[in-house]
Amino acid sequence: MTNVEEIEVNVRQVDEPSAPIPNPTQMVEVIRKLVLAGVGALALSRDEAEEFINRLVERGEIAQKDAQHLIDETVERLRKTTQPQTSQIQDNVSTISNQIESNLEHFLNRLNIPSKRDIDELSAKIAHLAGRVDELRRAQDTPPAKGKAAPKAEE
Repeated sequence: MTNVEEIEVNVRQVDEPSAPIPNPTQMVEVIRKLVLAGVGALALSRDEAEEFINRLVERGEIAQKDAQHLIDETVERLRKTTQPQTSQIQDNVSTISNQIESNLEHFLNRLNIPSKRDIDELSAKIAHLAGRVDELRRAQDTPPAKGKAAPKAEE
């Protein structure tokens, strides 16, 4: 039988002041709010355009059917203009988010700070090793089977 050594591991947490690390989700949230502000501004300009056309109708400068046609035409033009831009902005936000996460991960790696994935992998390995140590201890504590000579302990 092999000798099993117990090893004691002491872990301590070191609190060091560190520079605040920008959160990628905060950056994405700011960009999302900017996009929503743009969409809001677009909706507001549509409302104001309709209001302007309705005032023209009230003054009699254009006919009601022409006003509705003009509103529909303006809305359709705005829709055609904004849909590709909106999808392009969403793609850009996604790309920027991925770049920020990648750069942040690279930055943390350069500072030799483990990622959550690294910590999770190490935790899984420690749990596996702890289980294996428990198995070996139980095997060592279990009396030998009948008919077999007990192994001599090495000193």
